Amino acid sequence: MKLSLGLPLISCAAGICMAEATPEPQYIFQNPPASESIHKIPTPYESAVLGRRLLALTTLGTLATVFPHESKDVSGQENRPAGMGGMPHGLMEYVADCEDEGNPTMLAINIETSFKNVRGGSNISLAMQWTPPYLPDKRIKSTWFDRLFGDDDGPKEAVPYSAANLPRFSLLGYIEEIDTASTAAISSCFVKAHPDAKYWLPGNRIHEAQFVRLVVQAPYWIGGFGDRAYIGWISPDDWKNVTKEEWEAVRLPGEKKGWDEWSFLAEL
Repeated sequence: MKLSLGLPLISCAAGICMAEATPEPQYIFQNPPASESIHKIPTPYESAVLGRRLLALTTLGTLATVFPHESKDVSGQENRPAGMGGMPHGLMEYVADCEDEGNPTMLAINIETSFKNVRGGSNISLAMQWTPPYLPDKRIKSTWFDRLFGDDDGPKEAVPYSAANLPRFSLLGYIEEIDTASTAAISSCFVKAHPDAKYWLPGNRIHEAQFVRLVVQAPYWIGGFGDRAYIGWISPDDWKNVTKEEWEAVRLPGEKKGWDEWSFLAEL
C-alpha cells in the first residue's frame, strides 16, 4: 500500500494562489489528537517498519553510555578526568543489520570507551538518523509568501534539507555477545557494510574484539514533524516482528529523486 503523507500548502485557481492550512506549531514535534489531524499519521507498527528499513540502510549511529562511578571503575579508565562518574558519553559507532530481529550488530573493541563503560555497568542506547541520498527538489519554506515569491539566490545551506523533518530513532537495551559459531556469517555481513572493519575482526593481531548485538528493549521513534509522522515509543515486539519483506516494501524520504519535503514523508 502506498500512503502519501503530504500536507498541501498552496492552492491556485484562476490565477489566484492562496495559502492553505499549515501545521500548528505545537504539533511540529508531537502528535496532535486524532480529531485534529487532517492526515493519517502512521501507526506505531507502520513506524516500526520504517524504522527497520532505516536500520537496514544506515551504517553509523551514536552509542550513548555512562561513565561508571569511581568505586565501580574498570581497568583502562584510570586516566579519565576526576568526577566523571555518572556522566553521559556519546560516540560514533559502526552498525550493521546482520540478524533478523532488529537487534543492531556492532564490533565491540575492548579498548573502546563505550564498551569499557558497559563492562562497568552502564546502560546503553543507540541513536540513528536517516540521511537521504538525494536532495529534495522542493524545500520547506517559512511562509506562503516565500513559497510563492522567494528566490534561491541566498547563501547555501550547510544542510540542504530539513533534518528535523526526517526519521530517526533511539534504541534502548543491553549488550549481548554473539556466539562465536556465527562469527563467519556475521563478519561477512559486517564487512559488507564497513569494508575497513576487516582489520579489526575477532582474532585480529591489533585489538581484542568480538561481535555483539544490542538487544532492543525500548525503541523511541521520531518519524518527522508531529502533524504527519508518529512520534513516541514503539512496542519491542512490533520492532522485532517486522519482516524483511515488510521493510523492503517501504521507502524513506529521499530514497528517490524528485521528492518534496512537505508532501513526501514516506511510502507504506
